[in-house]
Amino acid sequence: MRILYGIVGEGMGHATRSRVAIEHLLARGHTVHIVASHKAHAFLRAHFDVIPNVEVDEIGGLTLHYDANVMKLGKSLLRNLKLAPENLRKSLETYRSIVERRRRPDLVVSDFESFAYLYGRMRRIPVISLDNMQILDRCAHPPEILEGARRDYRIARYAVKAKLPGAYHYLVTSFFFPPVKRPRTTLLPPILRPEILAAERAPGEHVLVYLRAMPLEGLLPVLEAFPEQRFRVYGYDHAEVRGHVSVRPFSQEGFVEDLRTARAVVAGGGFSLMCEAVHLHVPMLAVPIGRQFEQELNARWLAYLGYGDWAKTLSREALTRFLHHLPAHAEAVSTYQRHDNGMLYACLDELLRCVELDEPPPPALKGPHMGTYQGPLLEEERRGRHPKPG
Repeated sequence: MRILYGIVGEGMGHATRSRVAIEHLLARGHTVHIVASHKAHAFLRAHFDVIPNVEVDEIGGLTLHYDANVMKLGKSLLRNLKLAPENLRKSLETYRSIVERRRRPDLVVSDFESFAYLYGRMRRIPVISLDNMQILDRCAHPPEILEGARRDYRIARYAVKAKLPGAYHYLVTSFFFPPVKRPRTTLLPPILRPEILAAERAPGEHVLVYLRAMPLEGLLPVLEAFPEQRFRVYGYDHAEVRGHVSVRPFSQEGFVEDLRTARAVVAGGGFSLMCEAVHLHVPMLAVPIGRQFEQELNARWLAYLGYGDWAKTLSREALTRFLHHLPAHAEAVSTYQRHDNGMLYACLDELLRCVELDEPPPPALKGPHMGTYQGPLLEEERRGRHPKPG
């Protein structure tokens, strides 16, 4: 089967997650054409460069501007307007390349990426959505999670709903599993890279800090107020040691080692690192980027489950509270049931068989999962038709 796989380029978690899924598809004998933007494109091209049956092309994509751990809407808009002509050129070149090769994909997989999704919908090719974002729209969240944030939640939910409507099926990866409220939706455990699956938990005394969107000059004064606690800081382009605070250059091996041996983690609300920490049973203080409710939702669920805490800004008070309650967080997160990527592989294989047999979208999958739709079928599912967007 020929598969067009689109990956959004903002944030590396989409790329590392997609790498795992793509490697499985290749192992099953499928041909994969990857389209991605920005850092995701560079990462995937480097990884798959010499691997047969896979192509990697660059497309245009949106970028976000951050300042002091807050997403700046105005600056992000201006930057994307400036990049729009070049992004359009890249995407059109890739589109023409696909058409000229006359190798129509049999299936599209989209990790919250619009180009591949739109290509599939325009050409009436089934689209599988595989990401974490759809949990905003396709699941029901309890009132305690949304307290004080219903307006932000509604805005984020509508934006996510409009991104990839009418997909053949939605595979939603998560470390929390609220009730599924829409058909054609399956919850899966986090998709984890091999390095994390191979890592063994060995708690040490240091706290791992990764707050890439927060300026170092704003971070260090907070950490220096805790001289009895050692911190290992990642996310900046240099190395230095200030007493009990060690700023380290990024390395995949070093980061995984410091994560598995950390006493705790202080990081943003990004999905991938949070999942890795939860999988390794490392308590976490999440400081989500402002004006990104998806990150705040992750952080709210983290605290709701007792796996850690969250704060809108990193302050001495927030860090003091987190460290004080660390034993309780460690006990709670130790109860999290770890999973490998087996459920993902089984669900992908099941969906690909359905597509190969030209079957209508299944409202629920038969294989193992962490949650699926249990309600009445929509009219389209009862008639065996492809559902309308929604």
